[in-house]
Amino acid sequence: MQTAASRLLAAADIWSAEASAAAPPETAPTEMRAPEQPQAETPAPIRSRPRPSEILAGFKSASSSDRRAGEPTLVPATPVSRPRKLSLALQGGGSLSAFTWGVLDRLLEEPDCDIEAISGASAGAINAALLASGLAEGGREGARKSLARFWNHLTEEASFRALMLIGAFSPAGSSVAFGPALQFDPFDLDPLREVLFNHIDFVALRAASCPKLLIATTRVRDGALRIFRNRELTADVLLASTCPPLVHCAVEIEGGSYWDGGFAANPPVAALMSETGAADVLLVQVTPAHDPFVPITRAAIDRRLDQIAASAVLNAELAALESSRKDDSTKLFRIAAEDEIDELAQRSAADLGRGSVALLHARGRDAADRFLRQGRRRDIAQAEAVPAL
Repeated sequence: MQTAASRLLAAADIWSAEASAAAPPETAPTEMRAPEQPQAETPAPIRSRPRPSEILAGFKSASSSDRRAGEPTLVPATPVSRPRKLSLALQGGGSLSAFTWGVLDRLLEEPDCDIEAISGASAGAINAALLASGLAEGGREGARKSLARFWNHLTEEASFRALMLIGAFSPAGSSVAFGPALQFDPFDLDPLREVLFNHIDFVALRAASCPKLLIATTRVRDGALRIFRNRELTADVLLASTCPPLVHCAVEIEGGSYWDGGFAANPPVAALMSETGAADVLLVQVTPAHDPFVPITRAAIDRRLDQIAASAVLNAELAALESSRKDDSTKLFRIAAEDEIDELAQRSAADLGRGSVALLHARGRDAADRFLRQGRRRDIAQAEAVPAL
């Protein structure tokens, strides 16, 4: 029998045509990769690298413009003398965060990439917790399986609750709001908690071997950012970080009420850079900042308002960070999904169709692979610049 939630989703027509297809097996995350689309234009030559002293490393994106003609997608790892310490800042963006899954999937294949700390908001917080829990429990392969199992679960279930788990509902729109004043949760949080408990070991998040976590939430009372760290993390903290205000009530934690962390920091970057000991911080940005089209329908306007709001929060934090930075000991790099996927701004962040998720995952892997290759070239150049003793 069709439920009220399923009728709502059917009326909204938010799924891609591939949503009904069977999800890929959870033990092989790379099987969800979609075929590469042919490039319409000849890739541009690699741009010159910014000087190491440039703040934020010039926000060099591992984008499609950095491809060499005829260069293979994947290359064997080049041995290096010591692990590359890396911290990650994971932006939220509903189902678009499947791109982040692809980035993490490729990074975890790199034995010399040592992940030290992870910050996240909304769906980025879920990816961060899955990554950290998997690393603490089963190392790199454990983390890859943890991420694949969760995203496969979302595509298989394709439900209203699956969208709530990744904060996929529009803060700007009211099409899914349950009346002008929400007095109670139309969907109890217990089923959502159960899903998180099935995929994340919250005890493992407190282990010494677990990467440091910084999870963003927005305090309703004053709009302030509150960051929860490993020992404070619970299922409710993650649900607060992904809480869509128009769909269910604020999540109560220690007497305070909290909404989606993306309103206050999407993701937390300044706090991560101040607390990490890694030389490099990688920002994974999934929400598109640019859109050449002017929206005219209500749904398109809502979508663009969400994108503008997410970009404004991130840009404000980066501007403040740049003005306050006093040294270049930690460099910030960026991988942006909009550099990898044409017309990303026209895609719905509530599309959990298998085809859409597979494409996002595959493009995330490719972008991470180029980021790693660029890092190797930079390491080689720096090693050659050191005079012999």
